[in-house]
This record gives sequence, C-alpha cells and structure tokens, in this order.
Amino acid sequence: MCARSRIPCDLHILGASIAARRWCYGKEGARKRSAAAGGAFGYPAGRVSITDSNSIAADLRDEGFAWASAQKLRALLPPAALRDWKSFAASWNDLGVDAYMADNGRYRRRRFGAFAVSAHGIVRKPHQPHYQSRDYNPMNGGIERWFQPLLDSIADHVTLRSIFEACFSTFQGLTPVASRPASWHVECHQFRIEARVGEQGKPTPEGLHRDGVDWVLVMLVARENIAEGVTSIHDTAQRLLGRFTLIEPLDSAFVDDSRVYHGVTPVVPINPTLPAFRDVLVVTFRRE
Repeated sequence: MCARSRIPCDLHILGASIAARRWCYGKEGARKRSAAAGGAFGYPAGRVSITDSNSIAADLRDEGFAWASAQKLRALLPPAALRDWKSFAASWNDLGVDAYMADNGRYRRRRFGAFAVSAHGIVRKPHQPHYQSRDYNPMNGGIERWFQPLLDSIADHVTLRSIFEACFSTFQGLTPVASRPASWHVECHQFRIEARVGEQGKPTPEGLHRDGVDWVLVMLVARENIAEGVTSIHDTAQRLLGRFTLIEPLDSAFVDDSRVYHGVTPVVPINPTLPAFRDVLVVTFRRE
C-alpha cells in the first residue's frame, strides 16, 4: 500500500523481541527498507558507503526528516565513540525524575545540558534552565525548568562529543551560508520513559509538536521490555508524512524543526512484572 500511496507503513514490534523492522516514507511513499534485528550492534558484516551516509542529509533536505539506521550512525561516528558506547549508555541509569509534568506523571527521568558548538569546537555552557514557550509546548511550557545537569563524565564523553560533531557537520551543511551562526546553541537531553501497569510512559506527553529550534536529533539508547513508541512525522498542516520505530541502539531520527512536526506513541510494558523503559538522547541545534 505504501508504495502506491502517500501514507507510510506502520512498524511493528513482534512480541518481546524485534523480528523485523519496516519503514517507508518520502515522495510517493516509495522508499522502503527492512532489516533483520540483532542485538545491540549485531549487524551483518560490511561497510556503509559514503553515499549511504550522505543520504541522511539528502533526506533531511528533500523530506524535512530522516530515519537513520544504527548502521548509518556507526559509519558517521569514530571508532572511539562506538568502543565507549557501553559507559555512555549506562549513564541513563542515573537520571532524576522530571518534576515538571503537568499531568502529574512520574514516568519521565532526565538530565540536561547546554553547549556552544561551532567549527572551533564544543564548549559547555553554565548550567541553565530549559525553556519552551507555550506556543511549542502548551502542556509543560511557559516556565523555566531546572533539570539535573549532565554528569561531567557524560558532557565530556567521546561518544557525546562525536554525536555533536556529526550533527554539526550535517546541520551546518544544510543551513544556507548566509544564515549560519558563528556558534550554535545546542541543548542535550537524556530521557528515560518508564512504563508501568496502569501508567503508560509518554515520550511526548504534549502530543504532536515542534521544539522551537532549527534542527533535532533523537537517538535511541535502549529499549527494555516495551511495545509501541512509534515515531510519526507530519507536515506543517499536520498531515502524516512517515512513521518508524527506533529499535536498535543508535537508530536515529533527524528533523528539520521548521518544516515538520513529530510525536511518539506511549510505551507499554510487555511483561508487567519486569522493568520497562525507553532511553533516548535528544540533541537540538538553534541559531544564537
């Protein structure tokens, strides 16, 4: 259906493990790929071509968003960033409860940090509140929200710094020369969304939204014992453009925030007797 219509395919979680991933999007809904699931970084042998890596930028330019497999991200990141992934991902076990939820939910944990990123390097800014106007976040916006800061070990981590560098290269290249800032204001969010019996975990409790920035990266860090968590992308008239599920660590969504809305369905536990959560890294770039 998706190859003949403009409505993308849904993606399916099959039981407690992922048996397959399907996605499609784009002009005439004709782009479609599938990949057998493996463990974290359990991918077939082979190298991703430069052309394949550049397709992230091409999709962002043409469609306003790009779903990028973990394999593509592995091609963008240096070996040290992948080698130290385990210590980076483990830091999601040390996040504070988000106390600003207007729905009184206790299902979201997070840490936050701000940086200046430019061709000259990456500089961490003094800890500051995260602020969104109610125009972009009618549920939790309109106030300064002070979250626990990123741990120093994570702010300086080779994996995070490499992700910033990959984002900078992609987003800078897509920004018209006349509009490129001397330095980008970059905000980094570590999120854990927990699912419990009787309480869904809502990755985007505000619903379909834009973040009020220029560019967004959403990268999966871990999925544990959950179903759902399907990302959808919509145009400025909120017509559906694509759906996909981030399944493997490093699976990512790149978003042109000026052109599209995004949202994620609530996650629910597969086995209600076991911990269930979705860990993601969100990085936003905004012109200063």
